[in-house]
Amino acid sequence: MKRTVKQLADWLQVTQVQQPEVEVTGVTIDTRTVKAGDLFVPFRGERSNGHDYVQQAIEAGAAAVLWQADEPNPPTDVPLIIVEDTELALQELARQYRTEHQATFIGITGSNGKTSSKDIVAGLLAPYFKVQKTQGNFNNQLGLPITVLNLDEDAEVAVLEMGMSGFGEIAFLTKLARPHIAIITNIGEAHMQDLGSREGIAKAKFEISEGLVPNGILFYDGDEPLLQALITEQLNTKAFGMQATNDLYATDILATEAGSEFTVHGVIDEHVSISVLGEHQVKNALGAMLVAQHIGLTPAQIKQSLAQVTLTDMRMQLVPKGDVLFINDAYNAAPTSVCAAIEFMKTTTIRPKKWLVLGDMLELGPNELAYHAELADVIDPAHIETVLLYGPRMRVLYEELAHKFSDANLYYAAEDISALANIIEQSATNETLLLIKGSRGMKLERLI
Repeated sequence: MKRTVKQLADWLQVTQVQQPEVEVTGVTIDTRTVKAGDLFVPFRGERSNGHDYVQQAIEAGAAAVLWQADEPNPPTDVPLIIVEDTELALQELARQYRTEHQATFIGITGSNGKTSSKDIVAGLLAPYFKVQKTQGNFNNQLGLPITVLNLDEDAEVAVLEMGMSGFGEIAFLTKLARPHIAIITNIGEAHMQDLGSREGIAKAKFEISEGLVPNGILFYDGDEPLLQALITEQLNTKAFGMQATNDLYATDILATEAGSEFTVHGVIDEHVSISVLGEHQVKNALGAMLVAQHIGLTPAQIKQSLAQVTLTDMRMQLVPKGDVLFINDAYNAAPTSVCAAIEFMKTTTIRPKKWLVLGDMLELGPNELAYHAELADVIDPAHIETVLLYGPRMRVLYEELAHKFSDANLYYAAEDISALANIIEQSATNETLLLIKGSRGMKLERLI
């Protein structure tokens, strides 16, 4: 983005500016990430006031700053735009820039798999287009506007992740981003405490369709009945999944130490490979393949590009450590994604001895202990040799599994993660494949 302070002020329909001819080339809300040319946007929080850091931002290279009108003592010697509310101004700047931008905008939401899908879509398209995507977890009412405003003017595809915790949040994001293409990866149990039920979660995720441009298209998990029930004839949609009723579906999934191989059928017919593990990641790849086909890639281009895709760390990531081969899936966890990872472990032949390390699943609401206990139904000693559990909520799963596993193959630690690390060091071998899965707050990757 290259706009003068005056052009930004015109977007915001405000007139109080200083040094209007200064050019702005990006946006930040954090003095630690300021780049030369950035517009610094300060916020007032409970613990600190970003206006106190304006001078620091300018010294770090910021070209200009927003300033909230009711904040006293605006500096007189820096490029400045005075606005009524800095958060609303940030969002309006993004809305205006999006209106002028010519890229194809892709919005992605879902209970699990948003970041993986974002990475796969961006990786698939990158050899053929200039692609930019959401960085890190910049997927909320502040992060998404920043992502939009930091798009290069010549970007051809923008892949935007959209996160939420309650109703209306996805609707807000999608109406700002106005995607040409939307993806709903799946419906799980994350944010159950805020949305009440999986039906509520499905409705909240489905809000992404509200911002689609005219003639936009929605790709969704066709294996999920809760999404099927929300589809209307007015929407342009295609479904992906494992069932043959979908527009694109997968069969013959094979896990190797290099990733996954599978055959796709429907609107694309190919045998393809991708460097990540798990049926749920195959499903994410199917959604990305529909996007690539819709944008114009041929099946041969999709197959070639998909084989080169890499994901953000901690998503079914193979990590060798000494003799042990870890699958690091520790970025986040909810019952649906944990069961999917366990199902993968039960069927994979990568290594013969399979271990699970499971940490607490957070944000599941009043039934959280029941969700933890129910994992026992999918953990079978016939397929899983050893289970290590971490966190206070996992106590109930430990008690359920005590009837299935011997003391030598079942361990529990409420707080001491080093105790589990010691067990792995002492007992795992070059025949061990070890899955690590837990909510972000548990930071289970520390084990590796």
